[in-house]
Amino acid sequence: MAKYIFTPNSIEKLQDKYDVIIVGSGATGLVSAIQAYELGLHPVILEKMDKLGGNTNRASSGMNAAETDVQLKNHIVDSYDEFYNDTFIGGGKTNNPELLKYFTTHAALSVNWLTEHGINLDSLTITGGMHTRRTHRPDSMAPIGNFLVTSFLKIIEKYQIPVFNNVKVNRLLMDNNTVNGVSLELSNGNIKSLASKAVILATGGFGANKEIICKYRSDLSDYRTTNQEGATGDGLDLAQQIGASLVDMQEIQVHPTVYQETAHTYLIGEAVRGEGAILVDSLGNRFVNELDTRQAVTDAINKDADGSAYLIFDTNVRKKVPAIEFYDMIGAVTHGSSINDLAYKLKMGSEKLSKTVGAWNQAVSSKFDSLYQRSTGMNTLLNKAPYYAIHIAPAIHYTIGGIKINHKAEVLNKHNLPIKGLFAGGEVTGGLHGNNRIGGNSIAETIVFGRQAGQQVFKYLS
Repeated sequence: MAKYIFTPNSIEKLQDKYDVIIVGSGATGLVSAIQAYELGLHPVILEKMDKLGGNTNRASSGMNAAETDVQLKNHIVDSYDEFYNDTFIGGGKTNNPELLKYFTTHAALSVNWLTEHGINLDSLTITGGMHTRRTHRPDSMAPIGNFLVTSFLKIIEKYQIPVFNNVKVNRLLMDNNTVNGVSLELSNGNIKSLASKAVILATGGFGANKEIICKYRSDLSDYRTTNQEGATGDGLDLAQQIGASLVDMQEIQVHPTVYQETAHTYLIGEAVRGEGAILVDSLGNRFVNELDTRQAVTDAINKDADGSAYLIFDTNVRKKVPAIEFYDMIGAVTHGSSINDLAYKLKMGSEKLSKTVGAWNQAVSSKFDSLYQRSTGMNTLLNKAPYYAIHIAPAIHYTIGGIKINHKAEVLNKHNLPIKGLFAGGEVTGGLHGNNRIGGNSIAETIVFGRQAGQQVFKYLS
């Protein structure tokens, strides 16, 4: 099947006025545009990069939601309360309760909304910090991010929603304390004003901006990042210029499993661990509950494994995670015809690694890992050769803090009041995740709050 290619509009077609301007073309921006259009508005999407999709293109695991039909078909009885509690506990109980309640009670509706648009997430996996399988993904088990971006762009093309790339919003325009447009820098350097009745900021985080990272977390200054180069925090600056508040800026999430032996880093998705891969240190010992929170796994790698570790898995796991084919293609995967052969190639004791894998298989057979009191994600025995390993280390992955919003996706000022005409969603915002984001919640956030932003702009303009 030929790869789908979306062609953005020529800059000559840029009009002077739209009902709503959406800044950013990741999942939040694309969803908010689709939702606004379906409610009768005329949106435009502006993207500063040449490539559309932002960091969403790099998402791999899935989308969390509770009380879905997909779960019931898989004999999983879940609840909003359990989803809330897992996320609240995983976030150090510092999550904004208002945002979290809206999020956990609207994720299932968002899965339904995707299904209504022919975007089916019929397979389930589990991520660290969750206690049941609620991470929805395509049946093909393709990485969720690019799957969604491609699906959304097909809808954008069908609706003929204008999308312009290589244009940078450098200022929000206001009149009478109300946002009413943006100032744009075009690719030729010219500046153009664009009028609108509302603006949605969907610009993503600042994971590729060393300056902002060092400002709030100097301890992370030497870490590499999984983010695409456009994740520089532009939306934060735009919002602050007109008095918006920021929240939780010091909360920057490090992802524990990132392949870093090439010029570019590659995040090894949580689905690999969710489907049964284990983590071992350089001696071949397990040292952590692989499905603990990202912060806990990161801390264990840094403390108990001297800063890096190995994901160990077999053919059974590989079949369940198609993304491994890509990891192999880029040279990240070490192959072993047997456990002993793999240990030899990793320069670790074969007896120790064999003993570790054997103990894990016994735990899987009993559905309980007594070493770390773990009972989730234990469905796959590591007993089918060839065996594989990926060398990983932690890297900056997600910026949890950002613009302060309420559950209506309205941007709040320093007095906790909405700034008229300004909305935001996705990684550019803060408050939802507390001090640690659960894997699978970022994609869910983009859909839930992308839809909410589009709906609330319609209501605001009605």
